[in-house]
Amino acid sequence: MDDGLLRGWRLPDPGGDKSERGTVLVVGGARQTPGAVLLAAEAALRVGAGKVQVATAADSATTLAVALPESFVVGLPVLHDGELAVAGADRVLELASDADVVLLGPGLGHPQSANLFAAQIIPYLDTQLVLDALGTAYLTGRLDGIRHLTGRALLTPNVTELAALLDRPEEAVSDDLLGAVRAVADGTDAVVLGGGEISYVARPRGESWSCDSGPSGLATAGSGDVKAGVAAGLLARGATPEQAAVWVAWLHGRAGETLEGERPGFLARDVVGAVPTVLQRFETG
Repeated sequence: MDDGLLRGWRLPDPGGDKSERGTVLVVGGARQTPGAVLLAAEAALRVGAGKVQVATAADSATTLAVALPESFVVGLPVLHDGELAVAGADRVLELASDADVVLLGPGLGHPQSANLFAAQIIPYLDTQLVLDALGTAYLTGRLDGIRHLTGRALLTPNVTELAALLDRPEEAVSDDLLGAVRAVADGTDAVVLGGGEISYVARPRGESWSCDSGPSGLATAGSGDVKAGVAAGLLARGATPEQAAVWVAWLHGRAGETLEGERPGFLARDVVGAVPTVLQRFETG
Protein backbone atom coordinates (compact mmCIF):
# COMPACT_ATOMS: atom_id res chain seq x y z
CA MET A 1 0.00 0.00 0.00
CA ASP A 2 1.43 3.36 -1.01
CA ASP A 3 0.31 6.81 -2.11
CA GLY A 4 0.06 5.73 -5.74
CA LEU A 5 -2.29 2.86 -4.93
CA LEU A 6 -4.53 5.05 -2.78
CA ARG A 7 -4.65 7.95 -5.23
CA GLY A 8 -5.87 5.54 -7.87
CA TRP A 9 -8.45 4.06 -5.51
CA ARG A 10 -10.17 7.13 -4.08
CA LEU A 11 -12.76 6.73 -1.39
CA PRO A 12 -16.36 7.64 -2.26
CA ASP A 13 -17.22 11.29 -1.69
CA PRO A 14 -18.75 11.63 1.79
CA GLY A 15 -21.00 14.50 0.62
CA GLY A 16 -24.76 14.55 1.00
CA ASP A 17 -26.92 14.49 4.10
CA LYS A 18 -26.51 12.07 6.99
CA SER A 19 -28.91 9.54 5.49
CA GLU A 20 -26.96 9.36 2.24
CA ARG A 21 -23.71 8.76 4.15
CA GLY A 22 -24.99 5.56 5.70
CA THR A 23 -25.92 4.20 9.11
CA VAL A 24 -23.54 2.11 11.20
CA LEU A 25 -24.78 -0.12 14.02
CA VAL A 26 -22.06 -0.91 16.56
CA VAL A 27 -22.83 -3.97 18.71
CA GLY A 28 -20.64 -4.90 21.68
CA GLY A 29 -19.31 -3.60 24.93
CA ALA A 30 -19.81 -5.72 28.03
CA ARG A 31 -20.61 -4.02 31.35
CA GLN A 32 -16.88 -3.61 32.04
CA THR A 33 -15.86 -2.39 28.56
CA PRO A 34 -18.14 0.42 27.34
CA GLY A 35 -15.10 2.27 26.03
CA ALA A 36 -14.64 -0.19 23.19
CA VAL A 37 -17.93 0.68 21.51
CA LEU A 38 -17.39 4.36 22.27
CA LEU A 39 -14.08 4.34 20.40
CA ALA A 40 -15.53 2.37 17.47
CA ALA A 41 -18.66 4.50 17.16
CA GLU A 42 -16.79 7.80 17.27
CA ALA A 43 -14.23 6.53 14.74
CA ALA A 44 -17.05 5.63 12.33
CA LEU A 45 -18.51 9.11 12.61
CA ARG A 46 -15.13 10.81 12.23
CA VAL A 47 -14.46 9.21 8.84
CA GLY A 48 -17.81 10.06 7.34
CA ALA A 49 -20.61 7.74 8.47
CA GLY A 50 -23.87 9.69 8.49
CA LYS A 51 -25.46 8.11 11.55
CA VAL A 52 -24.22 5.74 14.24
CA GLN A 53 -26.31 3.57 16.51
CA VAL A 54 -24.90 1.60 19.43
CA ALA A 55 -26.34 -1.54 21.03
CA THR A 56 -24.50 -2.28 24.26
CA ALA A 57 -24.86 -3.40 27.87
CA ALA A 58 -27.85 -1.74 29.51
CA ASP A 59 -25.73 -0.94 32.57
CA SER A 60 -23.61 1.56 30.64
CA ALA A 61 -25.99 2.66 27.85
CA THR A 62 -27.02 5.96 29.45
CA THR A 63 -23.46 6.96 30.27
CA LEU A 64 -22.39 6.07 26.73
CA ALA A 65 -25.21 8.14 25.24
CA VAL A 66 -23.99 11.16 27.19
CA ALA A 67 -20.36 10.54 26.20
CA LEU A 68 -21.33 10.33 22.51
CA PRO A 69 -24.40 12.57 22.07
CA GLU A 70 -24.23 12.21 18.28
CA SER A 71 -25.29 8.56 18.50
CA PHE A 72 -28.48 6.62 19.23
CA VAL A 73 -27.80 4.17 22.07
CA VAL A 74 -29.86 1.11 23.01
CA GLY A 75 -29.33 -0.91 26.17
CA LEU A 76 -29.23 -4.71 25.93
CA PRO A 77 -29.70 -7.30 28.71
CA VAL A 78 -26.54 -8.75 30.21
CA LEU A 79 -25.52 -11.96 31.95
CA HIS A 80 -24.38 -12.04 35.57
CA ASP A 81 -20.78 -11.48 34.43
CA GLY A 82 -21.68 -8.42 32.35
CA GLU A 83 -21.50 -10.03 28.92
CA LEU A 84 -24.31 -9.43 26.42
CA ALA A 85 -27.15 -11.92 26.75
CA VAL A 86 -28.78 -13.83 23.91
CA ALA A 87 -32.07 -12.23 24.95
CA GLY A 88 -30.94 -9.00 23.28
CA ALA A 89 -30.43 -10.55 19.84
CA ASP A 90 -33.91 -9.72 18.53
CA ARG A 91 -33.45 -6.03 19.35
CA VAL A 92 -30.12 -6.04 17.52
CA LEU A 93 -31.73 -7.58 14.44
CA GLU A 94 -34.49 -4.97 14.57
CA LEU A 95 -31.89 -2.20 14.53
CA ALA A 96 -29.81 -3.97 11.87
CA SER A 97 -32.75 -4.05 9.47
CA ASP A 98 -32.37 -0.28 9.01
CA ALA A 99 -28.55 -0.13 9.10
CA ASP A 100 -26.13 -0.12 6.18
CA VAL A 101 -23.27 -1.64 8.19
CA VAL A 102 -23.19 -3.73 11.35
CA LEU A 103 -19.98 -3.76 13.38
CA LEU A 104 -20.08 -6.62 15.87
CA GLY A 105 -17.47 -7.48 18.46
CA PRO A 106 -15.75 -4.52 20.16
CA GLY A 107 -15.65 -4.98 23.91
CA LEU A 108 -17.01 -8.53 24.09
CA GLY A 109 -15.04 -10.35 26.76
CA HIS A 110 -15.67 -14.11 26.66
CA PRO A 111 -15.47 -16.28 23.53
CA GLN A 112 -18.29 -18.64 24.53
CA SER A 113 -20.73 -15.84 25.38
CA ALA A 114 -19.73 -13.93 22.24
CA ASN A 115 -20.27 -17.02 20.11
CA LEU A 116 -23.72 -17.72 21.54
CA PHE A 117 -24.77 -14.08 21.15
CA ALA A 118 -23.45 -13.71 17.59
CA ALA A 119 -25.02 -17.02 16.53
CA GLN A 120 -28.45 -15.51 17.13
CA ILE A 121 -27.65 -12.48 14.96
CA ILE A 122 -25.19 -13.12 12.14
CA PRO A 123 -27.12 -15.85 10.25
CA TYR A 124 -30.08 -13.47 9.94
CA LEU A 125 -28.22 -10.35 8.78
CA ASP A 126 -28.74 -8.95 5.30
CA THR A 127 -26.36 -6.03 5.41
CA GLN A 128 -22.63 -5.28 5.36
CA LEU A 129 -20.78 -6.73 8.33
CA VAL A 130 -17.53 -5.90 10.09
CA LEU A 131 -16.62 -8.68 12.50
CA ASP A 132 -14.03 -7.62 15.04
CA ALA A 133 -12.31 -8.96 18.16
CA LEU A 134 -14.30 -11.71 19.90
CA GLY A 135 -17.09 -11.31 17.38
CA THR A 136 -14.91 -13.61 15.30
CA ALA A 137 -15.48 -16.37 17.90
CA TYR A 138 -18.69 -17.09 15.99
CA LEU A 139 -16.56 -18.39 13.09
CA THR A 140 -14.39 -20.72 15.17
CA GLY A 141 -15.21 -24.17 13.86
CA ARG A 142 -17.61 -22.72 11.26
CA LEU A 143 -15.62 -20.62 8.80
CA ASP A 144 -18.52 -20.82 6.37
CA GLY A 145 -20.80 -19.01 8.84
CA ILE A 146 -20.91 -15.75 6.88
CA ARG A 147 -21.08 -17.15 3.34
CA HIS A 148 -24.54 -15.59 2.95
CA LEU A 149 -22.79 -12.22 3.17
CA THR A 150 -20.18 -12.92 0.48
CA GLY A 151 -18.97 -9.61 -0.91
CA ARG A 152 -20.33 -7.70 2.08
CA ALA A 153 -18.17 -8.86 5.00
CA LEU A 154 -14.87 -7.66 6.45
CA LEU A 155 -13.01 -9.38 9.31
CA THR A 156 -10.42 -7.59 11.46
CA PRO A 157 -8.84 -10.33 13.65
CA ASN A 158 -5.59 -9.97 15.55
CA VAL A 159 -2.96 -12.73 15.61
CA THR A 160 -4.57 -14.57 18.52
CA GLU A 161 -7.96 -14.52 16.81
CA LEU A 162 -6.46 -15.66 13.50
CA ALA A 163 -4.92 -18.62 15.32
CA ALA A 164 -8.26 -19.52 16.91
CA LEU A 165 -10.07 -19.29 13.57
CA LEU A 166 -7.57 -21.63 11.91
CA ASP A 167 -7.00 -23.87 14.95
CA ARG A 168 -3.26 -23.30 14.65
CA PRO A 169 -0.63 -22.34 17.23
CA GLU A 170 -0.10 -18.58 17.51
CA GLU A 171 3.58 -19.03 16.72
CA ALA A 172 2.78 -20.74 13.43
CA VAL A 173 0.39 -17.95 12.48
CA SER A 174 2.96 -15.28 13.38
CA ASP A 175 5.53 -17.02 11.19
CA ASP A 176 3.24 -16.76 8.14
CA LEU A 177 0.74 -13.98 8.75
CA LEU A 178 -0.05 -13.44 5.09
CA GLY A 179 -0.74 -17.14 4.66
CA ALA A 180 -3.05 -17.09 7.69
CA VAL A 181 -4.93 -14.02 6.48
CA ARG A 182 -5.37 -15.59 3.05
CA ALA A 183 -6.56 -18.87 4.57
CA VAL A 184 -9.24 -17.13 6.62
CA ALA A 185 -10.32 -15.04 3.63
CA ASP A 186 -10.67 -18.15 1.47
CA GLY A 187 -12.46 -20.09 4.20
CA THR A 188 -14.99 -17.38 5.01
CA ASP A 189 -15.44 -15.74 1.58
CA ALA A 190 -14.80 -12.43 3.34
CA VAL A 191 -12.12 -9.76 3.08
CA VAL A 192 -9.70 -10.04 5.98
CA LEU A 193 -7.48 -7.38 7.55
CA GLY A 194 -4.97 -8.79 10.02
CA GLY A 195 -1.32 -8.80 10.96
CA GLY A 196 1.27 -7.58 13.41
CA GLU A 197 4.22 -5.35 12.49
CA ILE A 198 2.99 -5.70 8.91
CA SER A 199 -0.72 -5.44 8.13
CA TYR A 200 -2.15 -7.68 5.43
CA VAL A 201 -5.41 -7.45 3.53
CA ALA A 202 -6.64 -10.41 1.51
CA ARG A 203 -9.58 -10.83 -0.83
CA PRO A 204 -10.96 -14.42 -1.05
CA ARG A 205 -8.95 -16.30 -3.68
CA GLY A 206 -7.77 -12.97 -5.02
CA GLU A 207 -5.42 -10.06 -4.46
CA SER A 208 -3.62 -9.27 -1.24
CA TRP A 209 -1.97 -6.09 -0.01
CA SER A 210 0.53 -5.25 2.71
CA CYS A 211 1.79 -2.21 4.58
CA ASP A 212 3.71 -1.50 7.76
CA SER A 213 1.36 -1.22 10.72
CA GLY A 214 2.87 1.94 12.14
CA PRO A 215 4.77 2.50 15.41
CA SER A 216 4.68 0.14 18.37
CA GLY A 217 2.59 2.70 20.24
CA LEU A 218 -0.41 1.61 18.19
CA ALA A 219 -0.35 -1.70 20.04
CA THR A 220 -2.37 -0.15 22.82
CA ALA A 221 -5.72 -0.98 24.40
CA GLY A 222 -8.59 0.15 22.18
CA SER A 223 -6.52 0.60 19.03
CA GLY A 224 -8.25 -2.32 17.32
CA ASP A 225 -11.67 -0.88 18.21
CA VAL A 226 -10.70 2.33 16.44
CA LYS A 227 -9.56 0.39 13.38
CA ALA A 228 -12.84 -1.53 13.21
CA GLY A 229 -14.85 1.66 13.61
CA VAL A 230 -12.97 3.35 10.78
CA ALA A 231 -13.66 0.31 8.58
CA ALA A 232 -17.38 0.47 9.33
CA GLY A 233 -17.47 4.20 8.65
CA LEU A 234 -15.77 3.84 5.28
CA LEU A 235 -18.15 1.04 4.29
CA ALA A 236 -21.10 3.23 5.26
CA ARG A 237 -19.97 6.00 2.93
CA GLY A 238 -19.75 3.54 0.02
CA ALA A 239 -16.34 1.82 0.04
CA THR A 240 -16.08 -1.86 -0.86
CA PRO A 241 -14.79 -4.22 1.87
CA GLU A 242 -11.35 -4.57 0.24
CA GLN A 243 -11.08 -0.82 -0.38
CA ALA A 244 -12.11 -0.03 3.19
CA ALA A 245 -9.60 -2.56 4.56
CA VAL A 246 -6.70 -1.17 2.55
CA TRP A 247 -7.48 2.42 3.52
CA VAL A 248 -7.97 1.47 7.17
CA ALA A 249 -4.59 -0.26 7.37
CA TRP A 250 -2.85 2.73 5.80
CA LEU A 251 -4.72 5.42 7.76
CA HIS A 252 -4.25 3.63 11.09
CA GLY A 253 -0.53 3.28 10.58
CA ARG A 254 -0.04 6.85 9.39
CA ALA A 255 -2.12 8.22 12.27
CA GLY A 256 0.17 6.35 14.67
CA GLU A 257 3.26 7.84 13.04
CA THR A 258 1.80 11.34 13.30
CA LEU A 259 0.95 10.92 16.97
CA GLU A 260 4.31 9.40 17.84
CA GLY A 261 5.99 12.55 16.59
CA GLU A 262 3.60 14.84 18.43
CA ARG A 263 2.86 13.07 21.74
CA PRO A 264 4.74 9.92 22.72
CA GLY A 265 2.57 7.73 24.92
CA PHE A 266 -0.60 8.43 22.93
CA LEU A 267 -3.83 6.54 23.61
CA ALA A 268 -6.41 4.93 21.35
CA ARG A 269 -8.70 7.94 21.83
CA ASP A 270 -5.96 10.08 20.28
CA VAL A 271 -5.96 7.83 17.21
CA VAL A 272 -9.68 8.54 16.73
CA GLY A 273 -8.86 12.22 16.23
CA ALA A 274 -5.72 11.67 14.18
CA VAL A 275 -7.24 9.39 11.51
CA PRO A 276 -9.57 12.02 9.96
CA THR A 277 -6.73 14.56 10.00
CA VAL A 278 -4.46 12.19 8.06
CA LEU A 279 -7.31 11.42 5.66
CA GLN A 280 -8.09 15.09 5.04
CA ARG A 281 -4.45 15.98 4.45
CA PHE A 282 -4.06 13.14 1.96
CA GLU A 283 -7.25 13.91 0.06
CA THR A 284 -6.36 17.59 -0.27
CA GLY A 285 -2.79 16.86 -1.33
